[in-house]
Amino acid sequence: MTLSPRPASARATLLAHIHARAFPPTHRWDAQAMQALLDMPGVSVVMAEGGTPAFIMVRTVFDEAEILTFAVDPAWQRRGIGRDLLARCMRQAGQAGARTLFLEVARDNAPAMALYRTSGFVQAGVRRNYYPDGMDACVMQREI
Repeated sequence: MTLSPRPASARATLLAHIHARAFPPTHRWDAQAMQALLDMPGVSVVMAEGGTPAFIMVRTVFDEAEILTFAVDPAWQRRGIGRDLLARCMRQAGQAGARTLFLEVARDNAPAMALYRTSGFVQAGVRRNYYPDGMDACVMQREI
């Protein structure tokens, strides 16, 4: 017997729409992928306030949390929205029991790297050829 994936919810569709605006085609996640992540234990979403098209999806397991994806619509970037979302994400992950927060970021994504570094993240490793286009990912971590 084959199980069909659960249809994407309105929330998963919204997240996929924001993600598509924020990422190049090879890095985008569709509504089905978003729904699959939302259905996983420990996954939560921190949405920007006021209807701003931005979010962070994070998974918390025991004392560790991992940012699965972080998207801010390009029309809304460089306004402090990402910094605010990241701070809220860290607070929520800490309240959920996480002591360390991890993420992967494309090595060539200078604005994101700067945001993470100024938010206290340090590089913990590199995942070679991590992205579909062959770009390496920097693994970053921060104690909460």
